[in-house]
Amino acid sequence: MKYILVTGGVISGIGKGIIASSIGTILKSCGLRVTAIKIDPYINIDAGTFSPYEHVQGMEPRASCMLGEVFVLNDGGEVDLDLGNYERFLDINLYKDNNITTGKIYQHVINKERRGDYLGRTVQVVPHITDAIQEWVMNQAKVPVDGNKEEPQICVIELGGTIGDIEGMPFVEAFRQFQFKAKRENFYNIHVSLVPQPSATGEQKTKPTQNSVRALRGLGLSPDLIVCRSSTPIEMAVKEKISMFCHVNPEQVICIHDVSSTYRVPVLLEEQGIVKYFKERLDLPIGDSSSNLLFKWKNMADRYERLQKTCSIALVGKYTKLRDCYASVFKALEHSALAINHKLNLMYIDSIDLEQITKVEDPVKFHEAWQKLCKADGILVPGGFGIRGTLGKLQAISWARTKKIPFLGVCLGMQLAVIEFARNCLDLKDANSTEFEPNALVPMALRWHLPHLKAHSRHSVTPTPSDPFLALGWLFSMTAKDFDGLKPVCPPFLTPGFPSKTQCVIDMPEHNPGNLGGTMRLGLRRTVFKTENSILRKLYGNVPFIEERHRHRYEVNPNLINHFEQKDLSFVGQDVDGERMEIIELANHPYFVGVQFHPEFSSRPMKPSPPYLGLLLAATGNLNTYLQQGCKLSSSDRYSDASDDSFSEPRIAELEIS
Repeated sequence: MKYILVTGGVISGIGKGIIASSIGTILKSCGLRVTAIKIDPYINIDAGTFSPYEHVQGMEPRASCMLGEVFVLNDGGEVDLDLGNYERFLDINLYKDNNITTGKIYQHVINKERRGDYLGRTVQVVPHITDAIQEWVMNQAKVPVDGNKEEPQICVIELGGTIGDIEGMPFVEAFRQFQFKAKRENFYNIHVSLVPQPSATGEQKTKPTQNSVRALRGLGLSPDLIVCRSSTPIEMAVKEKISMFCHVNPEQVICIHDVSSTYRVPVLLEEQGIVKYFKERLDLPIGDSSSNLLFKWKNMADRYERLQKTCSIALVGKYTKLRDCYASVFKALEHSALAINHKLNLMYIDSIDLEQITKVEDPVKFHEAWQKLCKADGILVPGGFGIRGTLGKLQAISWARTKKIPFLGVCLGMQLAVIEFARNCLDLKDANSTEFEPNALVPMALRWHLPHLKAHSRHSVTPTPSDPFLALGWLFSMTAKDFDGLKPVCPPFLTPGFPSKTQCVIDMPEHNPGNLGGTMRLGLRRTVFKTENSILRKLYGNVPFIEERHRHRYEVNPNLINHFEQKDLSFVGQDVDGERMEIIELANHPYFVGVQFHPEFSSRPMKPSPPYLGLLLAATGNLNTYLQQGCKLSSSDRYSDASDDSFSEPRIAELEIS
């Protein structure tokens, strides 16, 4: 097993994750099996309870804080978004143990101490914490992550934060020891540093990199490769200066400047001879150049820069100030746009800006938000939590439905689409979710008149002052005999005098509101199509079922389905038991689709997610043509260089990696 450790210096957020992913891509293109591990030095067990804005709270954010979205893995692990980069670049499926945190390590060691595994010895950072880190890395590096189920040959490890952070010290010490345990020919350290270019002088400065490498050496690690990040290409004199003062050969200094697309990064690394150096330094059984896979990446990067036609998508969410909050959503849209030869114009709209309160407080912001929404070719409402901004999302959904604008709702977006439809098409003006209104009345299909009450459903009944006869104490006092022979009555929205508040979206029975960490329905779950007449089923290749990743605490009330379907809102996908609603489609609409799962987590650059691809196809007016051609983009062996939106062969990119 070969280990490649990627560390960072000067500042965080300079692209260690992209660099690590690109290195893995290059090695995979050489025919090697690659896995990846991300180390986050925060004390949290995982990223599950983080707010997307967590890293900007307080006076000075720490370098190791969470940045952006929570990425969900097949096994339900809630992890750092960099693992999403690894999966997308390498086309692999990682596990929650591929994300190591200080919290996980300390929990592991403390549990061993409580069991008496240390035989009464004093438990210390060195050697017990450092040993646990090394053991975890070695064990997880052996776990297969691709479809072949073979043990990986290369493990790329990214250490979050920057060298010098107090939180990361135990990990740096662990790898200082580990380099001797693994032997020099099996261990490789890449240090990513920033080369700033002050606008006052326009000169590229090497001193921050020199100091960062000096700090790394002082902690016992010597970089084999220095990757210099800069806004513009680094001059040869600057590269030679870094080489001289950082005690490495000039060919060990790699320069990565800002580029138009991250797809270009593996190409830049390969062009600077990184494959040859890896081969010599790690004694890898590979040639001096990469294979056809990287050639496809190069074609993809070239084509991305030549695209001319644009498709505008409005993303209506509540975390739009930080775009990394929707990193996977953006990538899924970008993958789909690239597949149909369009450049993505993603317009971020804060959902609150669409609400009437903004019209009163800031009319300019209100009108700018609505102007964006009106110009959009398609509308996307992504997942989220909490009531803030939901009115704006509901208005965006209503606009998409009534104006027949292609729409995709993901997780909460699907739930809000159901609520909007109930309010405006079923005339249930107070339809809501128990997430936003916990004391809403009982679900419509569970509402019964006395004495015609019948025990029904797995969901609890919530008593309210306007419904005294359904007090739980009275209900539970009834015997089985009391329910015999009773018949249901009309649902409340058809019964005069019934309150109109309705639970369209409800808590899942297994939801434990007292503990937020890991209490959601997480990970890969199966969705079964209930009809062949489904757009999404065709987009997925006309398969009877699919498996996608989930992350939610609430679900559509299954007892209301018939009332929606009578008005042409069909629940075409359900879970294997037929109890959880997974996919909605609206008839007589170009593309009005909602999914309870998160398809963006499974999207790949050369294998775009079908729901997102459908949105882009509908937004560009090509969905019907695509479906008529059997959902086949091309039999071409490479990416097309065309920027035309025609669907004739061979103008569409090949999506499969051979």
